[in-house]
Amino acid sequence: MRFPEYFDQADQPVISFELFPPKTPAGLRALQKRIIPHLVQLKPSYITVTYGAMGSTQEQTLEIASFIKHQCRLESACHLTCVGASRDELRDIIQRFADAGIQNIVALRGDPPQGQTDFVPPPDGFAHANDLVGFIREIQQAPFGIAVAGYPEKHLQAETLEADIANLRRKVDAGADTIITQLFYDNAPYFNFVEKVRAAGITVPVVPGLMPILSAGQILRITSMCGASIPPNLQKSLEETLDNDEKAAAIGVEQCIRQAAELLEWGVPGIHFYVLNKAVHIQKILKALPH
Repeated sequence: MRFPEYFDQADQPVISFELFPPKTPAGLRALQKRIIPHLVQLKPSYITVTYGAMGSTQEQTLEIASFIKHQCRLESACHLTCVGASRDELRDIIQRFADAGIQNIVALRGDPPQGQTDFVPPPDGFAHANDLVGFIREIQQAPFGIAVAGYPEKHLQAETLEADIANLRRKVDAGADTIITQLFYDNAPYFNFVEKVRAAGITVPVVPGLMPILSAGQILRITSMCGASIPPNLQKSLEETLDNDEKAAAIGVEQCIRQAAELLEWGVPGIHFYVLNKAVHIQKILKALPH
């Protein structure tokens, strides 16, 4: 199934997960033998697999997505970025996705390589995600579902939220059929974002992306890089657990339960959990949510 089919047919919110390729062979084995089977038992609709900087995990991205789809019998999606790839290279990658039976792509511009502040497109490559989306639709080896990123608190490089939403509209007009948001810890910006997105004429599902907190230091670093804010009370609690990941994770699980419950009550089309290649905390969160 492709992204839009899940939302067209769903009689309840669509739950999905995101994984990243491990850095070591041992990590990959652990992911395939323990983590993925545990996550599959939680019955998400699909699992997406990220794409490393400069395409560094390209083979693992496809390997993991294929394992999920063919060994675990669960739909998967590969991330794809504009970074470090020409049109011919992207065409080859997309063809391999299609040959592997992958039906969904998360299309992103990608971040500049480490040490660079500005994104510079590769020779004969793309500078923007909407160009990548249009390219996927143009070559269309298979009718992929295509998800793109949305930023409730705006992309760091966007001058305003309105300018960022105009860019999002270009991605949807190019052929994206689903929006998955950047992580956030205050639902108010998400609600405001959806209102502005709809006012801009964008009608595709806007799926909130949630990253449960497992480590105070880690999440403070991540939010500083992506521009997501942390509510003052949560920030204070996390600062008190900088040397205790167990306490931070307990706070994170409870916070995510409250946040997800409010989103579900509001009527979101689904929730996409950035699971950080772990399963136990997600099991706790899903068990606590209304079914």
